[in-house]
Amino acid sequence: MERPSLEINLPDTHEEGKLYVVDSLNNLNKLNVCPDRPQRVVDEEETTGATGENTAGSNIRNQSLFFVTFILTLIISLALVSFVIFLIIQTRNKMDQLSSRLISEKKTIEELKKMNNMILKHLNQSGIKE
Repeated sequence: MERPSLEINLPDTHEEGKLYVVDSLNNLNKLNVCPDRPQRVVDEEETTGATGENTAGSNIRNQSLFFVTFILTLIISLALVSFVIFLIIQTRNKMDQLSSRLISEKKTIEELKKMNNMILKHLNQSGIKE
């Protein structure tokens, strides 16, 4: 089967007209190359081709949303890490205070034991018996 040549001399038209003519020729070529293909598929391609700008805008919007979500996640993570570090420092300070109090209490208890031993020795030496 011989196919007719699709060469057409296009007059100088506006850019949109050229794009429309080229798009029409492409659709015609698709119909000639794939005659088994239903018309509905060609119509769907035409409608999806018209929304290409919306897809690009949606893609940019999705990227922006992802970027904003990523930045917010980083900020929240940084805040949580800072809070955990603050809690660790506060706990260490409280533990230091508690251990210093325990050490001073231990010294006080040892001094009281020494004083008790001295009092008992003095009482035993003086001979006071019950």
